[in-house]
Amino acid sequence: MNIAPHRSRERRIPSSPRSRRQRRAAASLASGVAVTAAVAVVFGVVLGPGQASNAPLLAGFGARSYAPGQVAVLNISGGDTNRATLQVFQAGAAGTPGVAVASGWDRHTFGKPVTAPQLVNRPSGNARWVVHLRLGSNWASGDYVARLTWGTHTDYAPFVLRPSTLGTSPVLVVEPTNTWHAYDVVDGDSWYLDSSVHVIDLTHPFANSRVTGAAVPAGLPLQFSHYDLGFLRWYWHSGYRADFISDDDLERISNAGRLSRYRLIVFAGHEEYVTSHTFDVITQYRNAGGNLAFLSANNFFYKVKVSGNTMTGRTPWRDLGRPEAALVGAQYAGWDEGKYPNRPYHIVNTAAAPWLFAGTGLHDGSVIGNYGIEVDEPNAASPPRTHVLAEIPKELGPGKPAEMTIYTRGRSTVFDAGAINFGSSAHWPTLSRFFSNLWSHLSGESTDS
Repeated sequence: MNIAPHRSRERRIPSSPRSRRQRRAAASLASGVAVTAAVAVVFGVVLGPGQASNAPLLAGFGARSYAPGQVAVLNISGGDTNRATLQVFQAGAAGTPGVAVASGWDRHTFGKPVTAPQLVNRPSGNARWVVHLRLGSNWASGDYVARLTWGTHTDYAPFVLRPSTLGTSPVLVVEPTNTWHAYDVVDGDSWYLDSSVHVIDLTHPFANSRVTGAAVPAGLPLQFSHYDLGFLRWYWHSGYRADFISDDDLERISNAGRLSRYRLIVFAGHEEYVTSHTFDVITQYRNAGGNLAFLSANNFFYKVKVSGNTMTGRTPWRDLGRPEAALVGAQYAGWDEGKYPNRPYHIVNTAAAPWLFAGTGLHDGSVIGNYGIEVDEPNAASPPRTHVLAEIPKELGPGKPAEMTIYTRGRSTVFDAGAINFGSSAHWPTLSRFFSNLWSHLSGESTDS
């Protein structure tokens, strides 16, 4: 994204009086009241029996992550339907990529159902609509979505299911929940709508449009749909397993020693907004010999502060004397400005990591995919022995390529995809082996799949 703080790379849409009213309503809603049941709703209806409407619902969980067996709190607002059907899905897990999926899956998230559909009713009067949802104690760590349906309409609410105990797998996957919310336009509280916005409410549901006003599936973070989902589709069918956490969970990890059981930490999406604590802990983990894989671009770019359910900021780390290339290997070089199309990566240096390309059929001179949007390139701050594996020449104009990099520092290896949408292609048959090589080499984990 743009180097200058508080500048949007997309068209700004000023906050409206309606947005301010919604903000106050959302704050009231977030305070919620408990309902005591596995899936329970305060009794009563607003409309007559069986009456429904097409007006949109907005649903959001009270936390970004939960542990297996916990009761998740789902707050619902908006609309005027008196009932909806609720079902939970494991995102990315439905069917093998390229193969027809079984009935009952969710098409927007390639979601595998983990609960049966259940009817939930709106409370009467002005009572808040709150659902308490008991999560399965045996559900695998990963990304999940609750889906509400009414008539022909849907709304989603995502959450990360963290492990009951850290270190149960050799790999930790961090989901960029801070970035998801920074781009969310609900109530006008987005850094990409109005430069005067300095506080992001992390409990907000996700909108049915992006900052340009273009429609997206209601309730799904734009970043999740575009950059995380392809990786999840690869992951669930790879045979590998990992512990998934949110940015909040990473913030609560007190020191790098608590990450020592992990041989690899994967930043699966656009990890743009990080706190000082996160930057410190991940740097210490790298310095202690831990491996890192960044599957997107523009990572560790902005410094933010997170307190409870609010995120404030933002200042580019490089302006604070801490360029992200020193950790990532490359750093944000620019965005497409709405005029530079995605272009293929050209493989230029397989010798720098022959294990990464083994069995892929890729060689120096091979051309793969179409990538861009936001891109990275190494610079003087990059660690010694940082190698460019692939490049998109002139991606942002003359002298402005996108570059995929890798470096070693002691026992640590760090991979950076260099293009924001590279991880989204992990499930492609032509790249599945590439991602498997990356995962197995850096984690020591093998699979027969």
